[in-house]
Amino acid sequence: MHHHPRHFFLFILLTGCLWSGCQSSQSVDHQRDISGDSISPSTASRYHILWITAEDMSPHLAAYGDSTAHTPNLDRLAAEGVRYTNVFSVSGVCAPSRSALISGMYPTYMGTDNMRTMPVTDDTDLEAYRAVIPAEIRLYPEMLRAAGWYTTNNSKEDYQFDAPPTVWDESSPRAHWRNRPVGAPFFAIFNAMVTHESQIWARKDCTLYVQPDQVPVPPLYPDNPVIRQDLARNYSNIVELDRFVGERLREVEEAGLLDSTIIFFYTDHGSGQAYYKREVYDRGLRVPMIIRFPGKKNAGSTDDRLISFVDLAPTVLSLAGLPVPDWMQGQAFLGPQTAAPRRYIYAARDRMDSEYDMVRTVHDGRYQYVRNFQPEKPNLQNIAYRENMPMMREMLRLHRAGQLNPEAERWFQTKPEEELYDYQEDPFEQHNLATDPAYAEKRAELRGALYRWMFATGDKGFIPEKELREMMWPNGRQPVTAAPTFAQEDGRWTLTCATPGASIAYRPTGEARWRVYQQPFAAAEPAAWEAVALRIGYTLSDTTRFR
Repeated sequence: MHHHPRHFFLFILLTGCLWSGCQSSQSVDHQRDISGDSISPSTASRYHILWITAEDMSPHLAAYGDSTAHTPNLDRLAAEGVRYTNVFSVSGVCAPSRSALISGMYPTYMGTDNMRTMPVTDDTDLEAYRAVIPAEIRLYPEMLRAAGWYTTNNSKEDYQFDAPPTVWDESSPRAHWRNRPVGAPFFAIFNAMVTHESQIWARKDCTLYVQPDQVPVPPLYPDNPVIRQDLARNYSNIVELDRFVGERLREVEEAGLLDSTIIFFYTDHGSGQAYYKREVYDRGLRVPMIIRFPGKKNAGSTDDRLISFVDLAPTVLSLAGLPVPDWMQGQAFLGPQTAAPRRYIYAARDRMDSEYDMVRTVHDGRYQYVRNFQPEKPNLQNIAYRENMPMMREMLRLHRAGQLNPEAERWFQTKPEEELYDYQEDPFEQHNLATDPAYAEKRAELRGALYRWMFATGDKGFIPEKELREMMWPNGRQPVTAAPTFAQEDGRWTLTCATPGASIAYRPTGEARWRVYQQPFAAAEPAAWEAVALRIGYTLSDTTRFR
């Protein structure tokens, strides 16, 4: 018998049997530096931080054992940095993942797990909306800016909501750390689009740097020319990505900042190829991540700790010497606030474009447990966007003709309520161990861990999206952020906003960039000032002017 997801969640709430131990303690070692050695927070805070991110890419790199694509710049980064082997997204698709990266919070807690909220695909009858996330949440670049960091994003956001004007000094295709004030530390993101799923078909006529006869064909696919062509295109796009990485490294090196910059490279979820992206299997979640520390500290080493995307925001704050807020669900894995290693990572899948499903998973680095809350729905979802990809059309054609290999045909079959895989022995997760008595104890352990996480984080996936949208936008209307109010006393201006959770931005009238309001400030007369406020998910307030 299949349970409605909401009925199942009510069962958890009523029994209460899973509450014990729902949140593991996170001990903090305040004596660790960026790589684990003794250092003071004031020393750690001097470093610049650069994120080089890519889209839709699994660990298909020589540093991770796949040398199909020639990637000398990423090889160099791995040789000079630390290679992380157990890094996982919280979703197999970008917008939910990016909402976690910018906040340090789980999308299932914030209500940002449906792909996507703005705009919503035309194939649904749901109107677009900006997710209204809990009022306590602040986006970490705002905290960096408040502490004097220059923050830039070049240039994808896609958070399921609009970022307040307090978050970025610059967020555009022209944004660059070089524009910072003299002496200011920077936090900069550069995002590469070339490995995105869409580029498998959009770049089909571009030069191939990897030939079809050179690519490994996963057992998930038939081995034929159409499949090989798309895999070759995907690997060739990785070659192009490597050039992008090389350019970013050269910019830092030529500026003489290589040994004062912590450089991250990672991707936003697994590969864009068919049966990878959007899945919450290991191949949809596991990503490469390489971090180069100043002075090549721990160069060429490997770190196998479990790391979730919710951990990146608190880690940046820790590296910057700033306190990690208590409300953040992620935990720092570097810097003075390094927490105890994780036992598990968690991920979720809800609506994907036009298709609704609800899947949750927990992974301990070797074993992965998957809970399908709507097993009556097909494993393969009818994602129109994905059918632009020749390999997807080819798999559909072969399925209809009854000519798919058994491993690929599994995608087109119904799914069980529970799945359990041994990633070490079965990296493509084709042999479900959930009903094997020999793995009953592991299944029970991971199932319990998953349910405790869902309960502890108040999983909003159990709320139908139309109801969730109505909770966020009562009567279907976006709530409005109140305009800031101001007061002056002893030559200092105080700004307040009546909307709980709103960030306040202010600046001299005519100045291009907003400042982060934190505390009363002095303003020389007769300067004119203006301020706005934004609660995430609300409309931007009207502008308040004062002098």
